[in-house]
Amino acid sequence: MKIVVSASNRNPNCPWQVRLDQHVVSFRSEAEARAFVATLETRLRAPHALMPDAWPANAGSTARH
Repeated sequence: MKIVVSASNRNPNCPWQVRLDQHVVSFRSEAEARAFVATLETRLRAPHALMPDAWPANAGSTARH
């Protein structure tokens, strides 16, 4: 996923944007935008139940579809 923080002139109430591939989220300040990105990146890196390492050894890919 490509994550980009940038200034925007589209909405004067929310002049900062975070672009997540094709999705855009607007923020009131650069600090809010960067805090959102930091939280998102932490969550993306966190282990979760759907990670392949968490699957039982006998579960084939067909069992997941």
